[in-house]
Order: sequence, then C-alpha cells, then structure tokens
Amino acid sequence: MAKLLRSIAIVTLVLAGITSASFAQAQSDKLRVYFIDVEGGQSTLFVTPQHESLLVDTGWPGENGRDADRIVAAARKAGLSKIDYVLLTHYHADHAGGIPALVSRIPVGTFLDHGPNTEFDKGITEQDYAEYKKVLATGKYKVLEPKPGDILPIKGFKATVISSDGNLIANPLPGAGQPNSYCQGVAAPPADQTENSHSLGIEIDFGKLKLLDLGDLTRDKEFQLACPANKLGHIDIYIVSHHGWDQSSSAVFVDAIHPRVAIMDNGAKKGGSTSVLKTIAAAPGLETLWQIHYSEEGAASNTQEQYIANLHGPDSAYGLELSAGKDGSFDVTNIRTGAARHYAAK
Repeated sequence: MAKLLRSIAIVTLVLAGITSASFAQAQSDKLRVYFIDVEGGQSTLFVTPQHESLLVDTGWPGENGRDADRIVAAARKAGLSKIDYVLLTHYHADHAGGIPALVSRIPVGTFLDHGPNTEFDKGITEQDYAEYKKVLATGKYKVLEPKPGDILPIKGFKATVISSDGNLIANPLPGAGQPNSYCQGVAAPPADQTENSHSLGIEIDFGKLKLLDLGDLTRDKEFQLACPANKLGHIDIYIVSHHGWDQSSSAVFVDAIHPRVAIMDNGAKKGGSTSVLKTIAAAPGLETLWQIHYSEEGAASNTQEQYIANLHGPDSAYGLELSAGKDGSFDVTNIRTGAARHYAAK
C-alpha cells in the first residue's frame, strides 16, 4: 500500500509539473499590452513573449510624477525591472513630458524618436524636448532614429515603422496596396505644420495579429497612407490616433484599415471628439470601441459603459489590458470591472 501511495504521489507531482509547465508556456506565448491611464496623453506598454518591452510615450510632466508612477506600476505588474525601449511618437507634453520622471524611477535601455523637434513655439514643446535632450546628454541611453520601412530591433514581434518626421512608407505593407474605394470624392486635407504630423508610428505583427499605433499622426498623412491605395491593409487593433481628436482618424482612413477593435486613450476632457467616436462606431468590421475615459464632449456617442475604463466623474486611473496569441485571437480586460471580452481568431 505504501509503495502504491508513493507511486500515486509521484504521478501526481509529474502531472502537476506538466500542467504548470503548460500553463507557463501558454502565458509566455502571449503578447501583453497595457494601456495606461495618463489623463488624455499616451502611454502604452508592450511586453513580448521573450519578455522584451516597448513603451510608447510617457505621458505628462508634473503632477509629482503621477504618470511615471502609473507606468512603473504597469511595468511591475508585467514582471519588468526595466524598460528595454521607449518610443517617443513626438515631443508634445502629453507624450514626451514624463521622460525625466520615468528614468528616475525605472531603468531604460534605448530611446526611439523621429529626430529633432520641429515645433518652435517658445513654449512647452520646446521645454519638454530640452528636458529630453538633458536626459540623453547623461550618456546612459542609446538612441535610435528609425525611418519609414525600418523594423524595430525588438524580439518577439515585428514592428514596422510607418511614419517618422513627416515621412511615410513608400510601398504598401505585405498583402496591402489595394485601391481604396472610400477615397472617391474625398479631397486631400491641407498639410499639418505641427509636431503631430511628424509622429513616429508603427504597425506591429504578432503572428496573424496586427496592431497599429501612429501616435498623433494627422489627417493629411492618413490620406497619403490610404489614398488612392491602402498601404496598410486591414488591422485587428487600432490604437486610435490623437486620443480620438478630430485632427486625426478620418473616415477615409479608419474605414480603409477596417479594425476589429479600436482602443482610444482619451481623457475626460481631452480627445474623444464626437465626430471621431461616430466615425469609429460606424467603421466596417468594428466589433468594439474601448475607451480609457468617458468623453464629456462625446456624451451619447461614447461607447457602452462596460468598455470604458474610467466612467464619468472622478478619475480612478483604471487602464485596459490586452493579451494576444499568434493565431490572431486576443482578450481585452477592463481593469475597472475585471471583465474581459474574448475575440476569436479569424
């Protein structure tokens, strides 16, 4: 009997080990994305199965390092002790302002940017760019200035640069390039002269899954990407440009990329324009619009409450999280409710 019990115990331990290993393997095969609430700025943390990390933008300056603290909390939750790459889409305060506070709280390996600041307004953009240059002047960090068409040196997914410093990819992505019928009768918008149009934007391929993050890229650049041919093809997850403000996310562009899911990093009073909320809600193929905040401007045009991380009223710093498999399936979780929605592979 004792031998039998020992045998059963050994088999149980072996099976438990296999089960634990299988669970760990399943978890390690996932791409994890943390959409951090930085009050209408942007900060999105990607963690690959190889445990390499990419942070897109750093939120605002000031507020006693509020946004840096929220980023570090997300990094710790992801099991990170450092951030390998920080990509700055452009130098506006809601994207690059949090750099000094961030590097004082967690090690950073390499910065990615579009090159020098292009907006000389004698104001906060120049100030934040100067603060960024002070950080680089310490000599502690590598800096890369990728160009459209370049592949970022991050293990675990393929991140292609779509836009940078006012330039765009010359050729369609693989499988894209079809004529865009939505362009008919649409005039090209006037050229934008701000830092927004210089945004460093990327498209990420993780197996069959495609994610798009173009920072605050403007309608004139979107038109060039979408018309007369769609250079990007269809996207699974669209990180809504410019926080859902109407300087970006034109219908001719959003309809062309045909997102299954859109995630809007708006604030209560920043982003979430009514026109953009309506454009995304009406986009062909859209299954869900998720928002970081209820948009006061958007009012009745906001998405359903279960898809909003922070409802109308005092902010609670809730974010959204995404976990994706290479087969194209993914889950989005609302941290406020703990509820997740599953999207099957297509």
